[in-house]
Amino acid sequence: MSSPSKRREMDVMKLMMSDYVVEPINDGINELNVEFHGPKESLYEGGLWKIRVELPDAYPYKSPSIGFLNRIFHPNVDELSGSVCLDVINQSWSPMFDLLNVFEVFLPQLLLYPNPSDPLNGDAASLMIKDKEQYEKKVKEYCELYAKKGNISGTISDDSDEDESNDDVSDGRSESSEEDVAGNADP
Repeated sequence: MSSPSKRREMDVMKLMMSDYVVEPINDGINELNVEFHGPKESLYEGGLWKIRVELPDAYPYKSPSIGFLNRIFHPNVDELSGSVCLDVINQSWSPMFDLLNVFEVFLPQLLLYPNPSDPLNGDAASLMIKDKEQYEKKVKEYCELYAKKGNISGTISDDSDEDESNDDVSDGRSESSEEDVAGNADP
């Protein structure tokens, strides 16, 4: 098999030649932002998210780091950092998978079939279990507020009316107002 660097180049090129909008960060191929549309016939249909992809040096033997840059209300996505809880990426990754699998299979499956029993967003998981109708309403509200073409220019902090930091929020160290955190912090 080819070296990890050749495979990384091939996978990034395949993703760029697909229907996804791919923006390399710092003129390299180890970090990318990718526009991702919510799956058809899901609560997220019509939504558009910018996904941050970081490829480790050992890719494809080690999984990519995947995170939402604009807000999404989902039990398995941390609302403040955008981190994704997805077994196939975090635990059972295989070199057989590639970046197209992430965007054509894994992320659509995550949005179609949330798992409230293993949450990163406790509020979303609790609401999904206790009041499905309110959960669905809040998902659609977030799609309208944060997942439209005009709202995905940068990161989660760019999508808020609050004065927040523009630092990389995927590390979980987001600066935000007390009002913003009080309503969204996981228990």
